[in-house]
Amino acid sequence: MNILVCITHVPDTTSKIRFTEGNTQLDKTGVQFIIGPYDDYALARAVELKEQTGGTITVLNVGEAETEPTLRKALAIGADEAIRVNAFPKDAHFVAQQIAARAKEKSYDLILMGRESIDFNGGMVHGMVGEILGLPSISPVMKLELEGTKAKLAREIEGGKEFIEVGLPFIAGCQEPIAEWKIPNMRGIMSARSKPLQVVDPVEADTRTETKTYELPAPKAEVKIVGSVDELVQLLKNEAKVL
Repeated sequence: MNILVCITHVPDTTSKIRFTEGNTQLDKTGVQFIIGPYDDYALARAVELKEQTGGTITVLNVGEAETEPTLRKALAIGADEAIRVNAFPKDAHFVAQQIAARAKEKSYDLILMGRESIDFNGGMVHGMVGEILGLPSISPVMKLELEGTKAKLAREIEGGKEFIEVGLPFIAGCQEPIAEWKIPNMRGIMSARSKPLQVVDPVEADTRTETKTYELPAPKAEVKIVGSVDELVQLLKNEAKVL
């Protein structure tokens, strides 16, 4: 079982986000970067499947040199090798083409990634990779069980769940509760130092979108504490004007 897990390098959800250069660039000063939380679920499930069936896990990231600590963490969690496509992830289409190009070089039984990254939240890459490779792409996957050359999946849909059976290979965009996050132990951290991390040049690929500027959401309004139902009714009527 050869599994490819695609991971993103994103700011920690507790980081304070600021922009610079006229709100066109993220100010990375003091920002802690992590594996995308949904990608963490994908990696955790890949480790479990490897323990059940054997094989290898390759993690892949499209990013510049600053993303290598994130790849090393993935190796410490249980991946066997890592690939960094040496390019800034310009947009979803560009990233999808880089992933597809590397996937074509090796026969993967399963390609896992998060349902979306938590920085741009596009949720498009898995579908684009599936289209380029001509493989089924299913998201958001909440359960994944292998039975020989087939897999049984459960995914979230509006108003409920959908149960799917699909043959290998395929692509899955993962979310909780597909697995529990894995925390690297000391042995994993030490072994990650010697595991291969290959840096490759990007293939020629076009971008379909361009970010012009960023804008922070409006700050939260002040909270007003009320002492009685009558006071609340008056505020809703006279200030909020919803009654």
